[in-house]
Amino acid sequence: MTSKLLLTLSLAALLSACGPKTDEAKPVETQVEAPEAETAEPAPEFDLGDQPQVPTVTAGSVEVRPELLAALSAQDENVKTRYQARHPGNTLAFFGIEPGMTVAEALPGGGWYTKILLNYLGPDGEVIGLDYDYDMWSNFGFMTEEAMKAKKTWAKTWTDDAQPWRGANGAAVSAATFSTVPQSRLGTVDAVLFIRALHNMARFEEQGQYLSNAAAQSYAMLKPGGIVGVVQHRAPESASDEWANGNNGYLKESFVIKTFKDAGFTLVARSEMNANSNDRPTEDDIVWRLPPTFGTTNPAETDTPEMAAQKIEMRAKMIAVGESDRMTLRFRKD
Repeated sequence: MTSKLLLTLSLAALLSACGPKTDEAKPVETQVEAPEAETAEPAPEFDLGDQPQVPTVTAGSVEVRPELLAALSAQDENVKTRYQARHPGNTLAFFGIEPGMTVAEALPGGGWYTKILLNYLGPDGEVIGLDYDYDMWSNFGFMTEEAMKAKKTWAKTWTDDAQPWRGANGAAVSAATFSTVPQSRLGTVDAVLFIRALHNMARFEEQGQYLSNAAAQSYAMLKPGGIVGVVQHRAPESASDEWANGNNGYLKESFVIKTFKDAGFTLVARSEMNANSNDRPTEDDIVWRLPPTFGTTNPAETDTPEMAAQKIEMRAKMIAVGESDRMTLRFRKD
C-alpha cells in the first residue's frame, strides 16, 4: 500500500455516547471497511439559508495515510470488529486529522476512538478528552449519587486510565469538561471531534444550553482554520422537531449545521461514508433499537415466552437494518 492509493474509506456506552477498503497488502482494512459507503444514497438536500451548498465527499476520494492504516491495524480485535460500521479510517481522513495534531474528542468514554488517535497522532500530537459538563449529568435518571461523585474527578481518572493506551510512541493525553477547559488551551487545538456525542447535549439544551455552549467552546479552543468533525445519528428531515430533539438519539442534519453555523463555523464538506439507507426511523423508533445496543429487543426474565419470541424476531430485523444512518460533517473556524 502506498500513500498515493485512494481508499474507500454505543444507550451503547451512555446512550450511544454514546474503515477503509484496501488492496491485498493490507488485509486488516480489507476485512473491516464497509464497501456500502461507496453505494450509499446521495446526501439529502435541504435549505441551508445563506450557507451555500457544499461538496459531498465520497469515501473513495479520501486518502487514508499509511500512518493511519498502521494505527488501525494495531488495535485489538474487538475494536477492529466495529470498523465495518464506524469507518474510522475514512472518517478521520475526511476530517483531515494528521500526525502531530492536537485533537479534542467529545465524550471519549472507554477510548474506542482515543486509542486509534493516540497511536496515529504520535509523540508530537495530543488528545484532549472532553466530557459533558458536570451539572448536565444530573439530568440522566440513571446517575446515582456515587456516579455523580465519580464525575467530579472524571478528568484525572480518565487521563490516568488512558496512559496505557499511549504505548511507547503515542500522543500526549489530557482531559477536561466543556466548561473547565484551561484558558491556556484556547486557540491551540487543531480539531474537535463530536462522534455520536451531540444528541444528549441537544436533549438537555433548555436546561443549560449545553449544546450551544459546547459549540462555542469548540470555536474558542480551535486555531484559525481549525476543524470540527461530526458523526451523528441522522433523523429524517421530514420528522417533527419534537421527535428529533435528541431524546430518541437522532438529530436532523439541518439542525446540526445551524448549531455550528450559529457558533461561527462554516460547513465545508459533507460525506455519506457513514450513511445507512436501511435505517429509516419513524417517530415510534429510538436509535437504541439497533445494533449494537438492541435496547428494545433484549428479552427480560419477566417476559412471557410469546414476548421473548417477539423480541428475538424483532432483533433479527434490527440486525438486518444494521447500525444507524449517520451524517458526517466537516466545519471550519475561519
